[in-house]
Amino acid sequence: MPQGDWFILVIVGLVFIILGIIGIIWGIREEKRLFEKLAAQHDLREFSLRHVESPQPGALKLGGWIAIALGVLMVVAGIIFWYTGWPPD
Repeated sequence: MPQGDWFILVIVGLVFIILGIIGIIWGIREEKRLFEKLAAQHDLREFSLRHVESPQPGALKLGGWIAIALGVLMVVAGIIFWYTGWPPD
């Protein structure tokens, strides 16, 4: 990598980490909102007739963890490239 390209890896990795944290927080808030809405219903009949499974909160949290993992790998790769100076010019 030319001089300074390691910095791009670190920046993109940090962006992935930030987006992952946002995704996890968003998933937790959506899940909480869904459960509060279900808990506010009065009887089982109303719950069973109107309840629709929503995979969105779980998908947001899982996607957030994947983004964090990729971000950490990119930051580590950028730091390794910076520290070793690999590949040579």
